[in-house]
Amino acid sequence: MSTVIEARRPGVRSWLTLVGCEAKMVARDTAGLVVPVFLPLLILVMSARSAGDQVVAGELTALEAYVLPLVLTMVLATIGIINMPSFLAYYRRTGILRRLAVTPASPAMVLVVQVIVSVLQALVGVAGALAVAFLAFDARPPADLGAAVAVYALAMAAMYAVGMIVAAVAPTPNSAVAIGLLAFFALGALGGMFGGPGSLPDAVAAVGERLPFGAAVAALSAAWVGSPVDPVHLISLGVATVVGVVTAALLFRWE
Repeated sequence: MSTVIEARRPGVRSWLTLVGCEAKMVARDTAGLVVPVFLPLLILVMSARSAGDQVVAGELTALEAYVLPLVLTMVLATIGIINMPSFLAYYRRTGILRRLAVTPASPAMVLVVQVIVSVLQALVGVAGALAVAFLAFDARPPADLGAAVAVYALAMAAMYAVGMIVAAVAPTPNSAVAIGLLAFFALGALGGMFGGPGSLPDAVAAVGERLPFGAAVAALSAAWVGSPVDPVHLISLGVATVVGVVTAALLFRWE
């Protein structure tokens, strides 16, 4: 008489173990750990002195109105568009996702855990940037904290959705990094990362503000100075999230 053994679904302990393993993998990737945290921090330190003297809205300076939104968006973009896809491409390349498909721990579990670890890494980068800005340069917190948090959460979803497209189309970890870098610099350049939207032609700046990077910076800047967030920027981030998730779901290969 044959016995049917029912596979148990992973419990909380399994999830915590996998999160710990993923966190160790990220910690061992020195470049992937340092660049998303310290590159934006370096830009903040280099820009803070001059930007802190430029009053742009009431008592707020360019440091709060533009530099901090830009730096915080860079943290999300580097982790979501460059780092996370390279790990997922590595897992697919080495057959980890394929082997997980025949166990109770499905490949989708790895995707979820990688997002969780990436979010934790982003929070570390954000905390570091804010600590330096507040303690070293007397920056002020957002005038509308609730709006800033909501915008940042939506921007995080949009950046990670773009990253999932990169992970879906990249055949190898190196190609994931290359495609991610191209996407990061393209979105950043159009979003004003190299001099602000005012340095771009009007038509180019208008396009950039409707892409995830530019929309995130503009919406976060508005929340920081207490102005109403332009619905166009919120819609742009929402559309990027939906399009990214749907596209990645259609293109993603487990092996």
